[in-house]
Amino acid sequence: MRNQTRSLRGGAGLLVASLLAGCASFSEDGGFGTVQSVAQERLDKKTSWVKSEQDADAVRQEVRKLLAAPLTPDAAVQIALLNNRGLQATYFELGIAEADLVQAGRLPNPGFIFERLSRGDVVEIERTFFIDIIGLLTMPVRTDLERQRFAIVQHRVAAELLQVAADTRRAYYRAVAAREGVRYMDQVKLAAEASAELARRMAAAGNFSKLDEAREQVFYAEVTAQLARVRQAALAEREQLTRMMGLWGEEIAFQLPARLPALPKTAQDFTHLEATALKQRLDVQAAMKEAEGIAASLGLVKATGVVDVLEVGYRRNSHTGEPHQTGYEIELHLPVFDWGDARVARAESTYMQAVNRAADIAVRARSEVREAYGGYRTAYDLAKHYRDEVVPLRKRISEENLLHYNGMLISIFELLADARQQVAAVNAAIAALRDFWVADSSLQLAMTGKSPGTMSLAGGADAMPAGNGGH
Repeated sequence: MRNQTRSLRGGAGLLVASLLAGCASFSEDGGFGTVQSVAQERLDKKTSWVKSEQDADAVRQEVRKLLAAPLTPDAAVQIALLNNRGLQATYFELGIAEADLVQAGRLPNPGFIFERLSRGDVVEIERTFFIDIIGLLTMPVRTDLERQRFAIVQHRVAAELLQVAADTRRAYYRAVAAREGVRYMDQVKLAAEASAELARRMAAAGNFSKLDEAREQVFYAEVTAQLARVRQAALAEREQLTRMMGLWGEEIAFQLPARLPALPKTAQDFTHLEATALKQRLDVQAAMKEAEGIAASLGLVKATGVVDVLEVGYRRNSHTGEPHQTGYEIELHLPVFDWGDARVARAESTYMQAVNRAADIAVRARSEVREAYGGYRTAYDLAKHYRDEVVPLRKRISEENLLHYNGMLISIFELLADARQQVAAVNAAIAALRDFWVADSSLQLAMTGKSPGTMSLAGGADAMPAGNGGH
């Protein structure tokens, strides 16, 4: 009997030691290394998790350095990855998820009950120490589930980083295109103003009809109104870029280039688009990990479906004038009314939900990358068409009209009207080039990022029973 007691004590000690050895602890980087790897490998950029004033100072210095020169697309993205406060808030989801992981790996605290009862001169004292055995036995499994959930959060945060990078790049191209559009609309206004003034003078001299004069005047008035709208649109686009980069105060005086980047010589010929998207997209990876985590939790729910509370306690009682009583107690919830089938059915439905959600995300990923590539190629062809066909033809027409005007074959109003049409063609070319760069950014996100609303953390934690039978 004594040998059996020693063996039980030794086995219990070995179990506790093994559980202590497997306890999760906080990592040095809080799981941020995975996010940094995504930024480096997929964007060739760095990011920082600002946790202290020292970190904030380092970010401010880096931002000032990048803002010292006219802003480039890469510089704008780099500033956003360092300084976007919404992205910084998302980074703290890593801290929350890691805290849950560490908590799942902690041994459940033992309990203690003290009772003191008296009957006349007789005093009865009961002392009970107890510990949650089910919590101990399921702790390794629960820790694995939280570890998988932590990996899902890492994917979610990394996907948000890619989203911010893509949104910033698109905002940059729109802001530069809007600024360039304002410059050309200024030229249109100057041409319209000159035409209206000339028409007024000629009408006053009796060489121009009132109808033709009114047409020139109304065109000038409409161009003035349109220029105001274009300037407001340019301000809105710049402010959107400012928000994405998290700038304020003196930082908002950053310089944008006068022109958009030139169109590439050839369009990228992406091969195996769908396979690449399924392999690289973070929302697909997160959905698969979520399904795997719920599958593991399903096994835990089935194992604890009937017995979800098993506590062992050590008791030591004392009565006045009598020897101490020692012993143990076992608390077990009897499955009289609840056999756990509802919890198992819920876990199974949650798992099938996750499986179908993962399949849906995969279908959407395939479709989105095809659509994004179609938009990319169309935008490239249109921008190339304006660059190589429309704008050169407009320029040739303008040169021919200038020759005709010098030969007194056309009037000044026809020359001014042609100049307005040429500027309109240039504005259309700017818009086409802007759409190409926006489409390029969208394609990159569709290849590696996520779809809005598909990143979900639901299911993994909900399917797990609590160590004290709380679910």
